[in-house]
Amino acid sequence: MKHPRLALALPLATALLLTSCATPASAGAGGTAPDAPAGASFGSTLPGAPAGDVIGQGTVIDTGSGAELCLGAVAESYPPQCSGIPIAGWSWDGLDGAESAGDTTWGSYAVQGGYDGKTLTLTQPPILLALYDPMLREDPTDGRAGKATDDDVDAVQDTAPDLLGEAYLGSYPEGGWVWLDVVWDDGTLQQAADDDFGTGVVVVRSALTEVG
Repeated sequence: MKHPRLALALPLATALLLTSCATPASAGAGGTAPDAPAGASFGSTLPGAPAGDVIGQGTVIDTGSGAELCLGAVAESYPPQCSGIPIAGWSWDGLDGAESAGDTTWGSYAVQGGYDGKTLTLTQPPILLALYDPMLREDPTDGRAGKATDDDVDAVQDTAPDLLGEAYLGSYPEGGWVWLDVVWDDGTLQQAADDDFGTGVVVVRSALTEVG
């Protein structure tokens, strides 16, 4: 069996650390994040669950306890290692692109379903990522340079993992912005980041995107 090189699940997040593997936030259905500091918008309120289907692209892995969709980094071991969103209704039977080693089965797919803040429940058959043609996302910056300073970058990267917990996937600076990747955002986290760090500093990107 060949040993595939598995890259990051989120296409644009090329600078995520391998230590940023994540599962969804426990408060993903909306409400107050645990241990949020008083007076801080960022991290004190998490987005509600999406009303309709969402789609996510990444590595689906099953170590014997159920399939998970990894949206963050994937360790390039063999078999690969990561943790992610539990997927309800998943079956490997007849699915192209799956590989197995020991008790682990995995593959790269676009997965569509309903998301309640903890679990992604399939509503459509998964699509092999090699065959998936996603819609091009609009540039949230409109090509403008950001205003982030080195201090801003440090502040976001020092606080976001603790404030967002398992909703945090990773962050990196580019083009004067701090690009912050999360499991799911409906604009709540973007607004909070603007409130706390100022506009033109942080771009929050949701790995799960709404369908339709």
